[in-house]
Amino acid sequence: MNILQALFFPPEQPGGVSSMVPYIQEKFLQMNWKMDLFSLPKRIRGKGTDDFAFTTFDWTVYSGRPIVEKYMQTLKDYYWFAKMRLRNATYDIIHAHHPIAALIMRRLFPDTPVLMTIHSSYERELILNGRIEEGGPEHRFLTSLYHELEEQTDLIITVSQSFKSYISQYIERPEAVKVILNGFDPNRFKPVEHDNGVTQIVTLCRLVPAKGLDVLLEALSLLKKRGHSFVLHMIGDGPMRETLEKMAVDLGIYDETIFYGYMLHPEELMPFFDLFVLPSRAEAFGNVFAEAALCRLALVGTNVGGIAEQIEDGVNGLLVPVDDVEALAQALERMVKDDEFRRTMAKAAYERAKEQSSISRVIRELEEVYHSFKVS
Repeated sequence: MNILQALFFPPEQPGGVSSMVPYIQEKFLQMNWKMDLFSLPKRIRGKGTDDFAFTTFDWTVYSGRPIVEKYMQTLKDYYWFAKMRLRNATYDIIHAHHPIAALIMRRLFPDTPVLMTIHSSYERELILNGRIEEGGPEHRFLTSLYHELEEQTDLIITVSQSFKSYISQYIERPEAVKVILNGFDPNRFKPVEHDNGVTQIVTLCRLVPAKGLDVLLEALSLLKKRGHSFVLHMIGDGPMRETLEKMAVDLGIYDETIFYGYMLHPEELMPFFDLFVLPSRAEAFGNVFAEAALCRLALVGTNVGGIAEQIEDGVNGLLVPVDDVEALAQALERMVKDDEFRRTMAKAAYERAKEQSSISRVIRELEEVYHSFKVS
């Protein structure tokens, strides 16, 4: 069977699906399957000119708004590039990992089964980052795409039960959506035995409002006032970096905080830390929690989305409400002052992640899905 994995971001970009799918390809190639990867190069912008229309809604009622216009131009660019690169290609199944990829592949390969894994909610990210208004025209445009995907693809897959519940409000047949939790190659993660004199806390994400890093810094300032020592390693970059650096100064924790910026292979550094924390305001799955667990770090996260499906409070980590500075400070304090509890949580997180986040489990589930579409 010949499969095309259709991405949006190039596969060399670390984090999320773009870094996961190449491992899936590697495993299937080892099983003697044929599998190609396709994505839109970053340099391809403004090339597409063909008109694009949806079958379930009229996008032009939302035209004139920058986010909508950019989305439509990106659809045209993806079509321009894919039509040029895949003109003579044939596939038994196409598995898309972005709405734009799925819709363009359906147009290019009308007779080929197209599967779509929805990995995250772009509209929720834009709302939480203050770029669009909830219920506004951009929000309505982006959520209309879910029903369009339902009509244009042969199967919708998503990465958590909570995200399935979220998209159910926008589609007609939510019972048909399949959930396949993300998985990771354990060979990428190598836990290291260590004994840090001061608790080393790490967070890893894009520095945007949706990740709740402002809440983290406020909670850590409380931790310092209560007499606890720590070092915060903030890995990632983004538009909030300058704001967060100023916050760290104003809160009196700049000396305890290291801003790394973008890092290509953070999994090489993470095993030397003690505790991973990310107080996200929304997460469809939260890959980084599984990755941190596989590095044998204790986990603290917010009780939202896929995070709550990975962490059982008090069993393999701690969960706190969104935007609750005091609750986060208390969770961090418990982890920092009780080494034995933290180690117990880290071990439990590691064992659970090995069981639930196995790339082998993902391969088995995908193989079953792909075989169900095999043409006799």
